[in-house]
Amino acid sequence: MQPQTLTLDDGVTRLTLAPQTGGSIVNWSVLASGQPLLRPSDEQASNAGTPRKLACYPLAPWSNRIGNGGFENPAGWLALEPNSANDPLPIHGSAWQQPWHVIEQTDRHACLQLDSAIPFAYRAQLRYTLDEGTLTIALSVTHLDSRAAWHGLGLHPYFPRTANTQLRAQAEHVWLCDDAGLPTHLEHLPAHWDFNALNVLPDTRLDNGFTRWDGNGLISQPDLGYELECQATGSHFFLVFCPPGLDFFCFEPVSHPVNAHHLPGHPGLQLLQQGETAALSFRLRYRGV
Repeated sequence: MQPQTLTLDDGVTRLTLAPQTGGSIVNWSVLASGQPLLRPSDEQASNAGTPRKLACYPLAPWSNRIGNGGFENPAGWLALEPNSANDPLPIHGSAWQQPWHVIEQTDRHACLQLDSAIPFAYRAQLRYTLDEGTLTIALSVTHLDSRAAWHGLGLHPYFPRTANTQLRAQAEHVWLCDDAGLPTHLEHLPAHWDFNALNVLPDTRLDNGFTRWDGNGLISQPDLGYELECQATGSHFFLVFCPPGLDFFCFEPVSHPVNAHHLPGHPGLQLLQQGETAALSFRLRYRGV
C-alpha cells in the first residue's frame, strides 16, 4: 500500500513527505523542469515501507553505528539490539523506524512530531520549510525520560550522482574505520577525500566521518545544471557515503562522530536531563547554473 504523503510547494520547488515512513522526504524537485534535487523515489521505493529507499530521513537519538551492544548512561548500561537487516550493529537511532504525525501544515511548511519510548522516552520534531527554492530541515529532540541519557542527531539525505558531481565541505581530519564501520583513528585528509575545495567524488567506497566542519558546503551538479548551497547548524561533523557504481551519494550533517558513545569525552553528544532539548538544522539552497 502506498503511504500517505503531503506536499509543499513554494513556486520554485516541490517537496513530498511521507510522515508515516519515518518522517521521510520522498522527493524534492524543481517545478519548472522536474529535475530531482534529492535522489528520486518512484512508486516502488515509496511502497517499500523503509526510509532507506526514499530521499532523506532523520537520525535520532543518535546517528550511525554504536558498538559494544549498547552504551553507558549515568543511570547505568543501556543495551541495544541490531535494528536493521543490513547491519549487524544498532544504527541511526529509533526515529527513522517509527511513524510521525503532522501537527502543523501550510503550503510551504510542515511540522512532524514523534513521541517515542524507544530506547528511552523522547519527543522529536521535524520542521520542513520551503522558501523560494530553499529547503530548511530542522530536527529537535526533547528528553522525556526521568533518567538522563546521551543524545545525538543527524540527517540522512541521498543526492543524485553523475561522473562530474562535486562536493565542497571543509574538514580537518577523517575517521578511518574497521570492517564493522566503527572508527579506529583520525587521519589527515587524503587527496581523493579532501573536499576543502570542490572535488569529485571517489570511485572507491567512502563511508567515513569528517571532523571540525564549519557547517557550510556546496554540491555542484554540472551534468544536471544546478548547485545546492548547504548550511548546517548544530553539526560540527559530516559523513560522506559513496557506494561504488551507484547513481547516488549521501552527505550527512551529524552532531557527533560514529560510535561517539564509546569515544573519549563523548564528542558531539549531549547528556540531556528530562525536559532538555537538542537541535540540528540543514538548509539546502537550489541555484540553477
